[in-house]
Amino acid sequence: MRVIIRYFFRTLRLVLTPFMLLSEKLSTPKSVTRTPEKQKLADEASKHLALYQFRACPFCIKVRKEIARLGLNIETRDAQHNPQHRAALEAGGGRVKVPCLKIQQDDGSERWLYESAEIKAWLQERFEPA
Repeated sequence: MRVIIRYFFRTLRLVLTPFMLLSEKLSTPKSVTRTPEKQKLADEASKHLALYQFRACPFCIKVRKEIARLGLNIETRDAQHNPQHRAALEAGGGRVKVPCLKIQQDDGSERWLYESAEIKAWLQERFEPA
C-alpha cells in the first residue's frame, strides 16, 4: 500500500509542477524601484546570500517571489538535483529542508535561516525601501 501511495504522490507532483512554475512566472510581482546607488548597495549586500531551494516547492516559490519583488540578486542553489548543494545544506544547516537562506555574516560566520515566513521577514527588514 505504501508503494501505491508513494507513486500516486510522485505522479501528482509531476503533473502539478509545470502548473506551479507557470503560476510563479505569471504572478511574480514587479520589483521595487530604487536609485542606482541604493540598488548597488542592495546588490552588494545580497552578494553574501544564497537560497537553497527545490524548483517546484511552494514555499520556495513564495520566497523567490519576495526576492523578485525586492529586486535582489540572490544566488539560488538547487538542493534537489545538485548533490554538492544538497551536501552543503546538510553540513552547514544541519538538515535538508528548503527553503533555506544562507547568510554570510561580516565576521565570516554563517547563519542558516529556515522557514519561508522567517526568510521573507528577514529580507523585508533588511531590504525593504523606506
